[in-house]
Amino acid sequence: MSRITVLGGTGYAGAAIVAEAARRGHEVTSVSRTAPTAPIAGVDYVTGSVLDAAVLDQVVPGRDVVISALSPRGDMAGKVEDVVRELARRVDGTPTRVAHVGGASSLHTEPGGPRLWDVTHEHIPADVKPEVVTGLNVLDDLRATPESVDWFYVSPPEKFGSWESTPVKGAYQLGGDVLLRNEAGESTISAADLALAILDEIEKPAHRRKRFTAIH
Repeated sequence: MSRITVLGGTGYAGAAIVAEAARRGHEVTSVSRTAPTAPIAGVDYVTGSVLDAAVLDQVVPGRDVVISALSPRGDMAGKVEDVVRELARRVDGTPTRVAHVGGASSLHTEPGGPRLWDVTHEHIPADVKPEVVTGLNVLDDLRATPESVDWFYVSPPEKFGSWESTPVKGAYQLGGDVLLRNEAGESTISAADLALAILDEIEKPAHRRKRFTAIH
């Protein structure tokens, strides 16, 4: 059993991670600014801001993994980078792993090829770009941390979000730094199935200081 903290634990990805971790019998703490509408038995729900050092003092020490599933939108725009940097600082030299659920734009379109961001940024709406840039920045920041920081970064596929209405299949295909597509040319996954990949990584680490992706 692992002690797992999920920052943004009531969001689309975060809630799925919390649910899957609890289902597997892990000790789970969910942190968010709003209480869940349907709390899961056995999960410790902490209501507060991740920008509050006292909250991090409560939910980071002694954990096996701290996962950032924070959305860099609204009043959190431009602030998620600092949160993940603070997490890396706090766990430096400890057994605690830091993870971040980012975006697809940092994935390469093909081995050795450009990033998805490089070929799409001119067409991304201006109000969405800052969120995408946060995902790029966090990955760069984690890669620049000392070797004494154990981290992994998760890039969802190209189409990922509550608005996609993606079915849950109970399976996933794992990848690394290259954008994956299935036989139908689709790059998508449900939050529940991405959570499977994340919990599998927690239980059997295979991406230490690396990024991975997963699709249906």
